[in-house]
Amino acid sequence: MAEKKTILIVDDHPFFREGLKSLLAKQSSYEVAGEAGSGEEGLRKAKEIRPDLVIMDIGLPDVSGIDITRHIRETLAETSVVILSMHLKIDYITQAFRAGATGYITKESATERLLECLESVSKGGYFIDPSLAHEVVESLMKSEEEEVKSADAGYATLTRREKEVMCLLAEGLSTTEVAEKLFISRKTVENHRSNILSKLDLHSTVELVRYAAKYGLIDVTTWKE
Repeated sequence: MAEKKTILIVDDHPFFREGLKSLLAKQSSYEVAGEAGSGEEGLRKAKEIRPDLVIMDIGLPDVSGIDITRHIRETLAETSVVILSMHLKIDYITQAFRAGATGYITKESATERLLECLESVSKGGYFIDPSLAHEVVESLMKSEEEEVKSADAGYATLTRREKEVMCLLAEGLSTTEVAEKLFISRKTVENHRSNILSKLDLHSTVELVRYAAKYGLIDVTTWKE
């Protein structure tokens, strides 16, 4: 008999986790080895359990599931991450795959598509919910270089981490909040901020917000006051 694939479920809704566990309990190929209700708890349990698969929500109460996905993939190369989320925006989907996820399905499709997704990912493949628009799939194929053509030359000189810090600062997060979200020190955030402003020839956070909004790098409707 084939060994069961171990799964960690990371979602902040207990009833939803129970539903997933009930669904997976009927399958001989999978075993739920743990669950978590927050990003930090999910990361800690992933390191403890070292599961074959992680089913990850994006909207967690402390840290984005996309950020946790990135950390899991950086530390646990053999663990695959499937995003199970209510978010359908192309930005979320693109960021999830770039963070290292190999599957993305909507919560509405969980009952019909989850097992299909897990099977595909377990075999080393990728899976995206068929309900997602065709143009989303096409957009996932675009390289980061193509996307930044909408911005000026300065943006292309930023490192990946600097781009992450820039967007978080532009969305209104404080230095402390950025540090906690990215698991780095305040001093590192401040150094990144200084480098970002220098490379983009900006002189304040206000100018940084205007720059990010101008080039569509942030969703201004979610900007924190």
